[in-house]
Amino acid sequence: MSRVIRLVSPHAAPLRQAMPEAEARLWQQLRDRRLMGHKFRRQHSIGPSVADFACVAARLVIELDGSQHAEAEAADSRRTAFLVAGGWTVIRFWNARVLTDMDNVLRDIIGHLPPP
Repeated sequence: MSRVIRLVSPHAAPLRQAMPEAEARLWQQLRDRRLMGHKFRRQHSIGPSVADFACVAARLVIELDGSQHAEAEAADSRRTAFLVAGGWTVIRFWNARVLTDMDNVLRDIIGHLPPP
């Protein structure tokens, strides 16, 4: 009998419990396979990073950026490069866009997903 051991970041659990408003609103659209039947995970550990949202089957990471990310551009670039090198596609949205333009955010995400 083989067991799968999954490494989980100790930072993921607290992040799942305290979601900013933009993440909570997007999660309502992604959870329970609501977007074209694709399964998304929130605060999903990938190596040393924790992705805001990930569709493992499509190797798609969705990151939401608040104002603090304007000063963390170099760190975000390194995280994105790490994920892309691992075969993931990374798309980023500003929190304000999620809150004011959800329909187009969802269209952008759908554009990165394979047909159901």
